[in-house]
Amino acid sequence: MKLLVTALVLAFAAAPLVSAMAQERPAADVARDAARKPADMVTFAGVKPGQMVADMIPGGGYFTRVFSLAVGPSGKVFAVIPAAAEAAYPEPTKAIRAMATTGWPNVAVINTPLDPAVAGKLDMFWTAQNYHDLHNSQTPEQVIGFNKAVFAALKPGGVYVIVDHAGREGTGLTETKTLHRIDPAVIKSEALAAGFKL
Repeated sequence: MKLLVTALVLAFAAAPLVSAMAQERPAADVARDAARKPADMVTFAGVKPGQMVADMIPGGGYFTRVFSLAVGPSGKVFAVIPAAAEAAYPEPTKAIRAMATTGWPNVAVINTPLDPAVAGKLDMFWTAQNYHDLHNSQTPEQVIGFNKAVFAALKPGGVYVIVDHAGREGTGLTETKTLHRIDPAVIKSEALAAGFKL
């Protein structure tokens, strides 16, 4: 019975979010909703009003806007854009930086999960479709260091959500550049090495 009640509560809680998302986001974002299922992802990640969340390498800001609506005016969303990514892709970064002055006042940009603004304060750290890219530019030790920085940025009980294209079992890192996929076993082992629990 608890699961049923919880499911009903989550369904009722998601309804206003779905309505707000359709009204307040760009049409291009709304057009992607059927594939990206933002309300389901927010519910899965446990994002709630008033929370502090981070969106790693947010691209055009699709999930940044979703999380902004989900945490509401009492929450905060940090778009984490490493300096190297900002230098390589300046235009998307400018658009993300401009969000705070164009209707998304609870959004800020930081360059690292080690930023003092988030140290030990985040409820959730999110990265979508780019974790595999860490292995294309960093050593395995650096990736573990990154994961440790994420661990330090989260408050006790905080959640680290990694959404990425799954490689075939046993492929390890062999498909990160060619197919932009990563073996889930690699992600799990790296997260565990950084102190996370599954």
